[in-house]
Amino acid sequence: MKREIFRNVVLVGLVLAVGATGCRGKRLSRGVTPIPPPTVVQAPPEPAPAGPITTAPTPGPVVQPGPTAPPDTGPKTTTLPDPTGGTPTASLEEFEGMLMDTNQFSAQTVYFDFDRSAVKPTETAKVDAVASFLKEKPDNKLLIDGHCDERGTEEYNRSLGERRALSVREYLTRAGIGDTRIRTRTWGEDRPADTNHTDEAWAKNRRGEFYLLLPKK
Repeated sequence: MKREIFRNVVLVGLVLAVGATGCRGKRLSRGVTPIPPPTVVQAPPEPAPAGPITTAPTPGPVVQPGPTAPPDTGPKTTTLPDPTGGTPTASLEEFEGMLMDTNQFSAQTVYFDFDRSAVKPTETAKVDAVASFLKEKPDNKLLIDGHCDERGTEEYNRSLGERRALSVREYLTRAGIGDTRIRTRTWGEDRPADTNHTDEAWAKNRRGEFYLLLPKK
């Protein structure tokens, strides 16, 4: 009886052990999450490096080199235009040896506005009188001097005096006096008619003066 009871106890223990082991195995299998295999991402292929695009040249006409010109070693001359746009100034040789009359046209002195070289309408009658005289004396010639007041640089005033003399000369040529009968000079501010430093003095110094040139007898 004791052996049979012992054997039954052993069998019950074995059954309980096996059941416990099976239950533990099931619980472990349910609580374990399998690790998925790593996903391999394929990188896109790298683009080929950009480089210059070359094309075959288009064939064109072949230009043969022409003969090389010899170097120019001779003198070069340039014709300077007249500042007034008219005819060239008469040569100085045509006026050498002539006599100067400083009084004939003293009443015909032309006056200019400040920093201007155009002949004013109020002064044209004086220039017309000079032109009328010269038309009656074809052997006489004329010298025109341009002057400025003291304002401005010396260089600028010399240029302005020249423009004033040339402006009067151009008026005379349009009135019918040949350009070969007229010479011009500029004194800038060097010969003032009035040495005072006032508006009245400056107005007198902005002028163009005429000198009659007579042939020697």
